[in-house]
Amino acid sequence: MKKILVLALTLLSTMALAEDQGGTTSFTDSAAKYFAYFFALGLAVFSGTRAQSNAAAAALEGIARNPSAVDKIQTPMILCLALMESLVIFMLIAPFITGAAGL
Repeated sequence: MKKILVLALTLLSTMALAEDQGGTTSFTDSAAKYFAYFFALGLAVFSGTRAQSNAAAAALEGIARNPSAVDKIQTPMILCLALMESLVIFMLIAPFITGAAGL
């Protein structure tokens, strides 16, 4: 949690202290949009990997408790992992579709 807070403060301070050509500092709407999209991307990636690791751990625990249920556990687990990964990939592509990544 402390690392995330330090990262967020670092990103915000560099944007807040950046000078325009007129010598004033500003946090424009486009900068806020970029920050929001890439913060959401990081959150989606973190959440996706966390969910995938929990699903894999639960499936492996179920297989360890009942080795004869491998076929019943493995196929839905792979399907769920693929769906979770597709959501993370969609979040990776979303800023480029909306034009937020046009730095």
